[in-house]
Amino acid sequence: MMPTDKIHIEKNSVQETLIVPLYGRKMCAEKFPQLYTDSSAKMLCERLDYDFSAQEAKKDTFIYEFGALEAAMRQLDIMWEIKDYLKDHPKAVVVNLGCGLDQTGSACDNGMCEIVNIDFPDIIAVRKQLIPAGQREKNIAMDLKDYQWMNEVDGTNGVIFFAAGVFHYFKTEEVRNLVLTLSKRYPGGRLIFDTVGKLGLKLMMSKILKNMGIADIDGYFYVNDPAKELSWSENLKVSSRGYMLGYYDMKTKGVRPSHRLLAKIGDGWMKMAVHRIAF
Repeated sequence: MMPTDKIHIEKNSVQETLIVPLYGRKMCAEKFPQLYTDSSAKMLCERLDYDFSAQEAKKDTFIYEFGALEAAMRQLDIMWEIKDYLKDHPKAVVVNLGCGLDQTGSACDNGMCEIVNIDFPDIIAVRKQLIPAGQREKNIAMDLKDYQWMNEVDGTNGVIFFAAGVFHYFKTEEVRNLVLTLSKRYPGGRLIFDTVGKLGLKLMMSKILKNMGIADIDGYFYVNDPAKELSWSENLKVSSRGYMLGYYDMKTKGVRPSHRLLAKIGDGWMKMAVHRIAF
């Protein structure tokens, strides 16, 4: 039976970073149901002891609607990539790097794959209270930068890693080291992740990073030229698509032409993209 007690989320805590993407998915499912469905987001929001009044006050604004679309499109893009990989590797392990309260792995479950969710211990503690792990699912409470977590991921039947909105908080060298380590340890696997360009990092992420106590964003990971900047080894096969319009045209009820125009700007000027690296 699903527990019903409320889970408290402190303001200005690492746990609070769970709120923005979760509320975005809830809002997008309500506003654009023909584009995106997420039956769990509303339920999870209701389980949290958190003041959503600031989000509620802005939910009908153009920019906030676009933010919700961002959260939804990223998840849809990543789901497309996971399902594509599972066609040829049905028993693969699907690994959510920096999972938060995201349930993308479960949404792609084909009945044979395994699902692994990794995040900081305090995040996993909240996740365990809100989202019971499935039969072929496990949670790992560990910092992604501590590669010991790889000892709990078996890639024998294939493995696809994905990181949604995570690598913005990494230094470029940290992402490079992680990618090269994964490629050596899991040949035949894939990594899916999103990025923004340098301009996008400054406009979209600088405030968030400063709120986390990071005043200097120099060195943090961004990608302007994927073919050049992600080719860290000749063994890596890199492909990229626009984050907002690279997989879906967003031509659906409720999505305004102005939303699509901003999406085009995001994919273009901001260089918002989803990348696939095959090992």
